[in-house]
Amino acid sequence: MKDEVTNLKSFFTALTRALPIKKNKKFLTVFLYILVALIMYSSLIQNIFPEKMDISLYSVAERDIASPVTIENKQATMQKQNEAVEAVEPEYTNKAETAQTQVEKIEDFFTLIVKVNDESLSADKDDESTPSLTLDEKVDKMKELLKELTVNELSDDEIKGFLMASSTQTSITKDVIITSLNEVLNGRITVEELTNAKDEVEEKITKANLSSSVLDGSIKLARAVVIPNYFIDMEATKVKREKAIEAVDPVMIRQGQIIVQEGQVINRDALAQLEIVGLLDRKLNIYPFFGLGLLVLFMTLFLAYFIEEIKGTTAETRSRNVLIFVTIFFFTTVVFKLVSLSTGLLSGIHYLLPAAMGTMLIKLLLSERLALASALVFAVMGSILFNTETVGTFNGEFGIYILVSSIAAIFLLGKHNQRTTILKAGLFVSFVNIVAIVMIYMLRSGQFDWLNLGVYSGYALLAGFLAAVLTLGLMPFFEAAFGILSTMKLIELSNPNHPLLRKLLMETPGTYHHSVMVANLAEAACESVGANGLLARVGAYYHDVGKTKRPTFFIENQMNMENPHDNIAPQLSKTIIIAHVSDGANMLKEYRLPKEIIDIAEQHHGTTLLKYFYHKATTMSDSPIPESDFRYPGPKPQTKEAAIVGIADGVEAAVRSMAKPTPAKIESIVRKIINDRLEDGQFNENDLTFKELDLVATTICETLQGIFHSRIEYPEEIKSR
Repeated sequence: MKDEVTNLKSFFTALTRALPIKKNKKFLTVFLYILVALIMYSSLIQNIFPEKMDISLYSVAERDIASPVTIENKQATMQKQNEAVEAVEPEYTNKAETAQTQVEKIEDFFTLIVKVNDESLSADKDDESTPSLTLDEKVDKMKELLKELTVNELSDDEIKGFLMASSTQTSITKDVIITSLNEVLNGRITVEELTNAKDEVEEKITKANLSSSVLDGSIKLARAVVIPNYFIDMEATKVKREKAIEAVDPVMIRQGQIIVQEGQVINRDALAQLEIVGLLDRKLNIYPFFGLGLLVLFMTLFLAYFIEEIKGTTAETRSRNVLIFVTIFFFTTVVFKLVSLSTGLLSGIHYLLPAAMGTMLIKLLLSERLALASALVFAVMGSILFNTETVGTFNGEFGIYILVSSIAAIFLLGKHNQRTTILKAGLFVSFVNIVAIVMIYMLRSGQFDWLNLGVYSGYALLAGFLAAVLTLGLMPFFEAAFGILSTMKLIELSNPNHPLLRKLLMETPGTYHHSVMVANLAEAACESVGANGLLARVGAYYHDVGKTKRPTFFIENQMNMENPHDNIAPQLSKTIIIAHVSDGANMLKEYRLPKEIIDIAEQHHGTTLLKYFYHKATTMSDSPIPESDFRYPGPKPQTKEAAIVGIADGVEAAVRSMAKPTPAKIESIVRKIINDRLEDGQFNENDLTFKELDLVATTICETLQGIFHSRIEYPEEIKSR
């Protein structure tokens, strides 16, 4: 196992070195984000295209065929609109002057009859030598006059009948025709109703018992002047038809709608619908490519935002974080894809997906916020990858299942995660998975197939267990390959049975006790400013391990013995004291402790001055001695954790040397140590703010007051007992 981990670490180291873009950390980060997008795109592209079917007219459907999309059936919609237009009654407008105009024509007709007869009589009386007009001549004259009235339907005999009628008979005929016309023309007469109106006026005149000599002429004359008085209003009719079209709802083919049932013969209408929804389209549709590309771009930028905001990351560690994320993302995507390809083997097998694995690894190795963001992305990806049982692009139900499972795992994993905690999280995820399945079933229909529900719940139970097992199995490989200092690794390093801690306890018990006290102070202070308290605690455990090389030269280990520094030169004392930093770093490297722990050991003193030995050396020397000769080699603390461990180290030693520590004395010494280091520039290379330094001081004071609390002074006689 150890060799496999070493080989994996070597592989990733070689891979990183092989990249030509390593020198440009920003370009490397962008390249890794592009790699995430490519992994996402390539895994999903197969699932976004609708199924194409080899179906012909009058063939028999082998199964139910449902629409994969919601789309308008434009041809059916247009047909409904045409039907609505045809059903619209035309809008008519009434021309009230029509009746008056046509009645006036009748009056003019009879006026002409009277005029022609009167002119013939006048000619007889005025000039007896001028013969009177014959009847035929009167008829011809009437025909000429009637042309102006546009009433020329009467025959010669019918005109003769009117000309030969007596004045009384003419007056009666005129009244009958006008009365009949008024009754008919005052009603509604459209073009379609014109024949009926003519028949109606004919019927009225027939019933009037007119003389047979004028009856036919009266009927023909009346029918001639009956015309429509209601006409279609084209503009109003157009508006009415447009409103009818707007009122027609589009004919939609809904997603999931069964177009053809199993065993049904496919007719032209069904074939047309299948073509509309794209199931018969043999042409390459480029829109899904672009749609998926936009979705992948959005999700990649979404993930990049949360990766970039991980606290305390330099350009180098940011690239490493992205590489870690890409690796986890790749493994998770492969698992998703493999399970999705097996969905056709057994019903409900997709519920066996260990969806929480990826988010658990991201939470443990990177950050909780990034894990939550990844849970959303995995849910979207899963809803596409497992869409074979749905008619659309997204399987929303399974996406919710993945999201619920992933978030449950994230919330159960706390800050201090041991292996047993991960197993418990897996069991809890199993329970949540089962609840999610029951919830989906209840939301779907409320009717349960208890056998299927039991099988699916069994898959869900195994899914949570698999997620925990895979997480536990992959954690060591990630830690070894990327040098990750995970929470679980920190907890393992804090075990007192670690060889270096046992060595510290057995050979330097005073230093061991000092380290434990520093750890308590550093953890509380780090957590107060949002730094990694567990890292500070474990770093404090190992920060003075170098003192095991020469334990008696450090005051906390000098019990009932003379201080060896009293008998040696201050320059040698300085060399011995300073050496514990490099000795400790070398020992930590020898035992392959994480770089973060080694950095704390190297940086907790920064470049501070050994004031005691410096002043001792200056008093013993006649020439000035530069301070740099008595300063630690550094580097200065690069992280909040290293700086706070250094503060806690100095504070614990100073307070321990106090005879009777009081809250006021403790606060005074704590703030003096912090101010001295601040003025000495020891915090220039990390991002601790003044506000955070004040909070660190307050927290350390509160912790120390709890340790050095007041005790009851017992009488001597009680003490002697």
